[in-house]
This record gives sequence, structure tokens and C-alpha cells, in this order.
Amino acid sequence: MIKHSLFTALLLTAATPALAKDDTPAADPARLKADVEKLVAFGTRHTLSSATDPKRGIGAARNWGAAEFERISKACGGCLTVSRISDRFEGPRAPDGVIVENILAIQKGTGDPAHVIMIAGHIDSRVTDPMNFTADAPGANDDASGTALVIEAARLLSKDKHRATIVYALLSGEEQGLWGGKLLARHAQTEKWQVAAMLNNDIVGGTHGLDGTIVDGRVRVFSEGIRASEDLAAQLARRGIGGEDDGPSRSLAKAAIRAGEANPAIGLEVLAVRRPDRFRRGGDHLPSLELGYPAIRFTVGVEDYDHQHQDLRTENGRKYGDTVDEMDFPYLARVTALNVALARTLADAPPAPASVSIDGAVSSDTKVAWTPVKDAAAYRIHWRRADKSGWTDSKLVQADAGGEILLKGVQIDDHFFGVSAVSSGGAESIVTFGGLPPQK
Repeated sequence: MIKHSLFTALLLTAATPALAKDDTPAADPARLKADVEKLVAFGTRHTLSSATDPKRGIGAARNWGAAEFERISKACGGCLTVSRISDRFEGPRAPDGVIVENILAIQKGTGDPAHVIMIAGHIDSRVTDPMNFTADAPGANDDASGTALVIEAARLLSKDKHRATIVYALLSGEEQGLWGGKLLARHAQTEKWQVAAMLNNDIVGGTHGLDGTIVDGRVRVFSEGIRASEDLAAQLARRGIGGEDDGPSRSLAKAAIRAGEANPAIGLEVLAVRRPDRFRRGGDHLPSLELGYPAIRFTVGVEDYDHQHQDLRTENGRKYGDTVDEMDFPYLARVTALNVALARTLADAPPAPASVSIDGAVSSDTKVAWTPVKDAAAYRIHWRRADKSGWTDSKLVQADAGGEILLKGVQIDDHFFGVSAVSSGGAESIVTFGGLPPQK
């Protein structure tokens, strides 16, 4: 049972739920820069480059990433288990096939170890021709920035124990076909992980746009609405209940917004873009979405396409290439801090309720009921007027008060509803939308 004093404190914050306290450990811009420079120094990290050369290529970069995880694990008393998973892939960008290998560092949770938060970035790089694996491909922002972020997040989050397991993942093969993301998602499925969140970080270290615009106070977070994993019947059910904007991925993006608002010192606005990824583009979170896992992509507020997927060159006085000097490391540190704030809260929270039902047709009141969650100390019932996108009202109820509540005077036709699970320390899960049957 939740203690009365804690429950009273949580009730006082019920109208303005916060996902995290504003005490997120600061990421170190200098350390992030050093890590990006180290990755660039491997010359190329193309997936088809050498896997055995000790100084150049994808193999050397992966070995370095694994060694960094081992170093972090040593500092936390062996709290990380470092492993490698691999499989052979082939496709138009690897017609002869290639072994794709991901480096994982797993911080086992103190509660349910199958409850998993994944933080990922891809370690491979490319130039203009995606088949060119010999040319220098520094890949500083795309995606040494995401790789460095994952390593720094491991350093910060490993200082504490968390209820959920956190998986820090360095992925290969993104530029050849999102193969590292597919390998990770399949591994999660094989291991029977209950993935509560997959945070994909891809191009997260720049603030200069192609037209000279500087955007240093915003990060974009991409999420799906209609779920890639849902069959037609489930999609029609979502359409019928009005849940197009409230799938697990979209709920995770809204949690990222709340994490930013709860940690104003980070200084980042979360621009939650309501599509799975940038227009006609993709990233390593998409395979997780295909398997039904909540997944989002973090990307800079503005992109400079002269410094993505480009051969190193200067033409007519215009410089091309994804190099370190084009990056903004204080900005990368803030995106890292936002990932840490969100991951820490979700890792300390119970899982979200598996399902939430609502009832109140031809009534002035709405009954909200939910499946119980192990270790939940309380539940936060959210609702909003049906023309709003963000939750505007909430009520906190004790876990032992029963799995349903009647909201007097809240008309079901004019509102949307959801429920999140809350730990004894106040950490909150993502919100499960009300009215949809659980996905099979």
C-alpha cells in the first residue's frame, strides 16, 4: 500500500504530472566531442568496410564501442553485461551479403528484468554512394552523435539502479537497410523482452540548417500514429474510438514532451512530429514499430544536407561532408540529457497498463477501468477534451482502491481517456489509451 504522506504529495501534483525531477545528471560536451572524434578517426565505419582491421573500419569502431561499455561497467561494479549479436543480411546495398553485428550493454533491472527500455544509435557511416566502403566516411553527426549519446547515457544511468532493464545498443547496417534495427527488434522478440520504449538517436548533434538557419533550442521526436503492427481489424477499432493520435509510439513521444517540460534546465523544446520519420526517410526505430514496440526517433531541429551522406569535397567554395567541425556539442549534451531524463523515469516506473476500458454511452459520467500492473503504487487517470492533443486533466488513485473510477460529469463523447502506472517514488509510465482492446 502506498504511504499516506507520499500519496498526498502525489495528489498535489495530479493536475500537472511530471515525468522527472529537474536534477538530470549533466552530459559532458567535451567527452561527447572526444567520442565523436574517436569514431571519425576510424576513417570509415561503412557496414561493408573491414571487420578485422584494428585501426580502420566498422570492426575497429565496434570493438572500441564494446571497450567503452566495459570501462563503464567496471566503474559501476560490473552492472553492465556487454554482448554482441549478429546475423547475415543481403540486399541491394550489400548484394554479396554481410555480417551485421550490434554491440549491446545490458543493465539488468532490479524489478522485472524483462521490462526493457532500449536506447540506440547506429555506428555505421557512408558517403554519397552507399556502396562505397573504401572512401573516408567520417559520419560525425550521422551517426557518431547518436553512438556517443548512447555511451554517455550508459555512463550516467549506470550510476543508479533502476526497476527496468536498460539496453544500450550500438547498431550496424542502418545505411544499408536498417539491418541493425531489425536485428535488435528480433533479438528483443526472441528474448521475450517486454519493451516499454525504444529511443532511437540518429543525427542529434547539429544546429545549423542548409539555409544557414540555426536551431539550438529544439529537438524533433518522430512517432507513428496508426500502428504498423496492427492488423486491419485493430486499425478499424482505433479509427472507431478516435485513437489515431494515441498509439504507444505517440504516447512515448508525449512522454518525451513531458520529460522536457519537467526538466527546464535542459533547455530543449520537444517538437513531436506526427509521422514515423522524416518525409520518405527512415531509421532504426521502424523495425521495432513493426513488431509492436513503442519506439521514437530523436533528430536535430534542423538538418544540413550538405553535411549528410556526402563525399568529402569542396565545390565552388561550398564545403561538403559530415565532419566534426559542423557539430554543436553543447546541443548534443542537452539531447543526451533529455534521453537520460526520459529513460530514467520510464526505467523507474512500472509498465503501462496492458489495457484500459471506458464506458459511458448515453450518460453524463464516464467509467474508466484498467488492468492492474505489478508494483504500481498508484494510477494516474488522464483525460482531455476530444479536440485537444495533449492530456489536460488527471486524477491520481491508489493502487489498492480498485481498478476503476467513475468520472462524474465527464461526458464520454466529448473526451478521450488514458491511464498510466506510477511507482512509489512518483515515476510514471507512458499512457495507455482508453477504449481499445489489448493487441494480440
